[in-house]
Amino acid sequence: MVSASSILFPAIALLLFSLILTTADDHDQSTIPSTLEGPFKPVTVPLDKSFRGNAVDLPDTDPRVQRRVTGFQPEQISVSLSSTYDSVWISWITGEFQIGDHIKPLDPTTVGSIVRYGKLKYSLTHRATGYSLVYDQLYPFQGLQNYTSGIIHHVRLKGLQPNTLYYYECGDPSIAAMSETYHFRTMPVSNPKSYLSRIAIVGDLGLTYNTTSTVSHMITNNPDLVLLVGDVCYANLYLTNGTSADCYSCSFLNSPIHETYQPRWDYWGRYMQPLLSKVPIMVVEGNHELEAQAQNHTFVAYSSRFAFPSIESKSPSTFYYSFNAGGIHFIMLGAYTSYDKSGDQYKWLERDLAKVDRAVTPWLVATWHAPWYSTYTAHYREAECMRVAMEDLLYKYGVDVVFNGHVHAYERSNRVYNYTLDPCGPVHITVGDGGNREKMAITHADEPGNCPEPSTTPDKIVGGFCAFNFTSGPAAGKFCWDRQPDYSAFRESSFGHGILEVKNETHALWTWHRNQDLYESVAGDIIYIVRQPDRCPVGPLRMQLLLQQRKLGVEIGPMVPPIPGVYKLQ
Repeated sequence: MVSASSILFPAIALLLFSLILTTADDHDQSTIPSTLEGPFKPVTVPLDKSFRGNAVDLPDTDPRVQRRVTGFQPEQISVSLSSTYDSVWISWITGEFQIGDHIKPLDPTTVGSIVRYGKLKYSLTHRATGYSLVYDQLYPFQGLQNYTSGIIHHVRLKGLQPNTLYYYECGDPSIAAMSETYHFRTMPVSNPKSYLSRIAIVGDLGLTYNTTSTVSHMITNNPDLVLLVGDVCYANLYLTNGTSADCYSCSFLNSPIHETYQPRWDYWGRYMQPLLSKVPIMVVEGNHELEAQAQNHTFVAYSSRFAFPSIESKSPSTFYYSFNAGGIHFIMLGAYTSYDKSGDQYKWLERDLAKVDRAVTPWLVATWHAPWYSTYTAHYREAECMRVAMEDLLYKYGVDVVFNGHVHAYERSNRVYNYTLDPCGPVHITVGDGGNREKMAITHADEPGNCPEPSTTPDKIVGGFCAFNFTSGPAAGKFCWDRQPDYSAFRESSFGHGILEVKNETHALWTWHRNQDLYESVAGDIIYIVRQPDRCPVGPLRMQLLLQQRKLGVEIGPMVPPIPGVYKLQ
């Protein structure tokens, strides 16, 4: 048997890694492992029960969620990216929402959508106009309250310079309804030497007191970009009259339709404005954004409130799109729309991946909501049909890292492909621990008595059944492993968020920050994710190499025990 560790690790990668260890700042480099040392033996951090409580929503009386403007002055201001560095979207809301039996939508044409911007705070010489809309959440059942939003504005700024600070005001100057002055920084130009300093990644955020801890912690890490991998405000844990519960299906059995309380979206937008008015956010849909209503309309609030670079990235949908940020190409995929190989999303993904030039954007990062490689009982193998449909394509084009939410806990995988340890497979990271009120996932499918029945696992939104017993490996003939799977490197049930720092075209530092460590200089999990383009070519050549390795019986290498305990930051 030939060992891959002896014939395939390029010496140049090890040299680059040693250089990174001596130059990267803010961390005690001597304690930080890298994926070059993996695969690692699986680790489960014991549950700290003292951090499970307090998943309580902010009430509508909290000043941070109340409306603080009058008339048609802008509120809920946010920035999001276009597909390239030279363009961003500015979004905001004017006017008040209405909820009740008799509502009359506002007329979007009565208020302009205008942004004044420039490089100098007191000289906003550029002007851009956009479009506006309102949306309704309607229920055809007596006793349920309908909702109509304020006027939502989206304006795209074009012709921007890379890595440049811009100041802006938004609103309608003709009616003296302009915002105060805010600022944002554009993305770096796309090339293999150009990267953001820090990207915050969080999922299943909600609007609880735990959420406030997560967001406060995230702000202290000074991110340049925020990725929210689904499940935004959890408005669908409420009835239309504002009554709520941690478990909707457990508490509201007699509701004729799954209701929502849409003002929670407005509360979330107000709470997040101090961050999102200056740091761009990119969002992908989660299951809690479904929000069914009359005429079978779904995902209306999600698709209306955020601006997406769908048109810019040639996507026909707000459910999936792509964009560049420096030397990284991000792919945002939809777990709640068709992903089969004959569908629009798969065809779009094929086209998008084929156009990626790794000489320009060496890093390829994919995100969607429901994870493929989670070992928690909650949502175990729920997205198996999506994995079966899309994993080969993502592997072929060499996706480096995958970020998911949905499972309310943290987990990082070893490099994996088709449930097999693979040095060219992506690292899958679940960060569904943003703080929502459904609380944390704490049980694992590999623990005695916790393996779910296969019939209970299919996703209920998209449908289909693909989760069968494993046919090979230590779990052959079983639906679950009887120990923490080899592909699971690290898991812990705590609220928190992650920071991705891409250092160069081969090395990225990933740090997971637990909320309880907000005032401590420690990290819950930290690792260098190392690309090996010489070892792992992309495209058809990768699939050919995979077949050759299997024929030769090449080993991946021994599992490495992790460094115990938390990692001290300097």
